[in-house]
Amino acid sequence: MATITAADVNKLRQQTGAGMMDCRKALVETDGDFEKAVDYLRKKGQKVAALRSDRETKEGVVIAKTTADGKAGVVLLLSCETDFVAKNQDFVAFAQSIADLALANNVQTVEELNAAALDGATVADKVNDQVAKIGEKITLSRFERVEAATVVAYIHGNYRMGVLVGFSKPVSEETGKDVAMQIAAMNPLAVSAEGIPAELVAREKEIAIEQIKAEGKPAEMAEKIAAGKIQKFYKESTLLQQAFVKDGNKSVADHLKSVDGELKVTTFKRVALG
Repeated sequence: MATITAADVNKLRQQTGAGMMDCRKALVETDGDFEKAVDYLRKKGQKVAALRSDRETKEGVVIAKTTADGKAGVVLLLSCETDFVAKNQDFVAFAQSIADLALANNVQTVEELNAAALDGATVADKVNDQVAKIGEKITLSRFERVEAATVVAYIHGNYRMGVLVGFSKPVSEETGKDVAMQIAAMNPLAVSAEGIPAELVAREKEIAIEQIKAEGKPAEMAEKIAAGKIQKFYKESTLLQQAFVKDGNKSVADHLKSVDGELKVTTFKRVALG
């Protein structure tokens, strides 16, 4: 039986971030073998994750970042169970490191990100390390990527929401932030009406017609009124038709034209807690 010293325990703690008692137990169980002790702690993380699989992860941090040239951006949500963990700077830094990895390696999907190598292990393994260390269910819940001529990233509310906006050409910091804040505040479904799925429009129209008929109006009138309701739906649900939050007298499209007649929003992604 190997002698486990305080220095050994501290070394493993520094290496893994796990608690002192967990590190001591890992070294005892593996007869002082550091590599096996690290594996032991990772397996512990997997067991904790399995035990807490039915727990809800309503808290977490959202990270939005772009590449140095502003041509690509990622936004991700690393979820946890409690606000206490979400506010921990080490947890935030861990989420930041995952976002940096995704940008540096041109990661496209959450599956690809979970399999990517981070400090000698996969991201999925590193998440399990955090589970073992913290004792909460932790998951990489969302990951989105945007590529465009210019991508702007915006984080709102102490890492509780992140937005990426793709533009057709370079924009000022103010314009980029204004559009990103619009998306954060008003949660549009698409850039324009063309981006709304046809089945969603059909459902909205069907609901509108049924509501109008229930009010006793004739069918031919219901169609006309429903068409007006669909236009209102577009105005509320598409970015370009929404009233600009900083000046309700004009739409976002009007604002963009006032900045640059050729400027277009090509796409956006909005990721939020909850």
